[in-house]
Amino acid sequence: MSVSLSKGERTSQVILEAAYSLFLENGYHATSMRQIAQRAGLALGGIYNHFESKEQIFETVLIEKHPYRQVLHILLAAPGYSLEQFAHNAARTMMAELGKRPGFLKLAFIELSEFKGKHISILFQIIFPEIYPLFQRFKDQESELRELPLQIIFLSFVGTFFSYFMINNLIAPSSDFELEDAALDQFIDIFLHGVINPVKNQSIIPGNTPESQGMERQ
Repeated sequence: MSVSLSKGERTSQVILEAAYSLFLENGYHATSMRQIAQRAGLALGGIYNHFESKEQIFETVLIEKHPYRQVLHILLAAPGYSLEQFAHNAARTMMAELGKRPGFLKLAFIELSEFKGKHISILFQIIFPEIYPLFQRFKDQESELRELPLQIIFLSFVGTFFSYFMINNLIAPSSDFELEDAALDQFIDIFLHGVINPVKNQSIIPGNTPESQGMERQ
């Protein structure tokens, strides 16, 4: 059932959509509150009844346009499965949602270039408590998950995913380098298992060399 918005809430949404389009067109610093008001069809003073500043508008846009809510809804509804399946499904779900939001990548670059990532910590504080139960369930199941802080595991997963996302959207299209269809799964495999072949690496594991094994038999 849809929830009807109050007049004030509808006006706030109009302001946010107007600001969002202008931020994508001009960047943050080149967009003025007057421009936002004009595009929203409001008097300049009317914006300040809803937002204290242009930065508060940008911060709200950044949070609202982030796809984490849609991703969480899909992942929370999924049945129980292994950690490996979860990681691959989570990455595919994130790619699908970001594909529906082409403007978010540009918004993220505005955040990094014009704010030096100032609002990323705010996003993390909002997102992590909501996604924590997804990671905690693998802890509770005594899975193969290593004894590492869940924040670190979460951030390393996000870092792996966005490395793929940036390469796929920025580097590959502007060069002869092309990612295969299976590349996303390969990135996640590296996140889960690393790049070293454990079988071929056994000979250099301390205590597993022929010399050390001979010493142990003496």
